[in-house]
Amino acid sequence: MSKVLVFTAYGGPETQELVERPAPAPGPGELAIEVKAAGVNPADWKIRAGQMGSHWPLPAPMGREASGVVTAVGAEVENFAVGDMVLGLAAKGQGTFAKHTVLDASQTVQKPEELSFADAAALPVAGATAYDVTHQIELEPGQTMLILGAGGGVGLMAAQIGNVHKFTVIGVASAAKQELVESTGATFVASGDGAADRVRAIAPEGVDVLIDLVGGQALRDLAVVAKDPSVIISTADPTTVQQLGGVAVVRTREGLEKITGVAQYGLVDPHVTDRYSLDRAAEAVAMVEAGHTAGKVIIEP
Repeated sequence: MSKVLVFTAYGGPETQELVERPAPAPGPGELAIEVKAAGVNPADWKIRAGQMGSHWPLPAPMGREASGVVTAVGAEVENFAVGDMVLGLAAKGQGTFAKHTVLDASQTVQKPEELSFADAAALPVAGATAYDVTHQIELEPGQTMLILGAGGGVGLMAAQIGNVHKFTVIGVASAAKQELVESTGATFVASGDGAADRVRAIAPEGVDVLIDLVGGQALRDLAVVAKDPSVIISTADPTTVQQLGGVAVVRTREGLEKITGVAQYGLVDPHVTDRYSLDRAAEAVAMVEAGHTAGKVIIEP
């Protein structure tokens, strides 16, 4: 038998429950793994809350990204074998807050030995998103990249990628995350009222790209510092960014492989700051839902 965290109805954390079940078997194009670590993301609680549609059959397993060891290989899968160490995205209908799960083989890569399972588990969602959003608009060294929500898992990796490319990176986050944001080489700007003025003091001519990881009014307030609305890219609020004249992030299949290589050589640190056992998975989700995390939260079965 195995365990997995599910939600039994759309709503608050009271709908979450850790349940026992047989270890799932892979279908065509899938890999079964023993989970070593799983990353927690805002999307996990937003799905449970019904903010991303209500098309998940209930009870719905939670968690989208994991690292682990392959225990079975489904039909039509090449380049993977039992015993391989991997990281990837959950297959449709599966969740990663579990002892065992099934990954989508097309969204899974081999885990380099240099990466811990915890760091690897932070890459399939947050890392790949950071890679895609920082490469959607080409910048030259010295040009300015503004990151709204720079203190979370995606933001910190995006800032580090910007630093690798020698961009001028400005990170907007809460005051409590100043030291962490500055550790990436970014210039810190406190979020909240007056953030746009504080950015303009650093970049009076505006920024060459604005990466939004927050959405809503915070995005509206900072949109004015972009040199052109078309350079605003959002991972969090496609409706608002399109209203402003910007675009939503475009996800690529190459993003996961690329960010894994970058992390392998130590150019990006996923900043895993909090680790929870599977029995405490609900606490891990609550921490991310509260919005007070600095870095990446990981569940280790």
